[in-house]
Amino acid sequence: MTLPDTFEFLTDSNLRSLMANTKSAIKAARKAVRLTERNRGVKTRLKTLRKQLDALIAKKDAEASKTAAVEYVSAMDKAVKSGVVHKNAASRAKSHAAKVFATK
Repeated sequence: MTLPDTFEFLTDSNLRSLMANTKSAIKAARKAVRLTERNRGVKTRLKTLRKQLDALIAKKDAEASKTAAVEYVSAMDKAVKSGVVHKNAASRAKSHAAKVFATK
């Protein structure tokens, strides 16, 4: 089994001494690479959903923007559950999204 290029620095015995010294540190470094990649994907999706929501709000498309808001809030809750976004940051973002639909 071949490892991706991102893990190459973790298997070369010459470079191992420069970074991780123990098995647990090597595993932690591998895990950090994997989790960073996952977090990047989740954050990108959240940004995309937020931009779509803002565009629909600007077009004043009430039905579509409501659907987009529900999708955005759901994605934000999932990001909190997996630890990508802090719960207070998600709450603030959901509140900003909900302000548009609040009756005045």
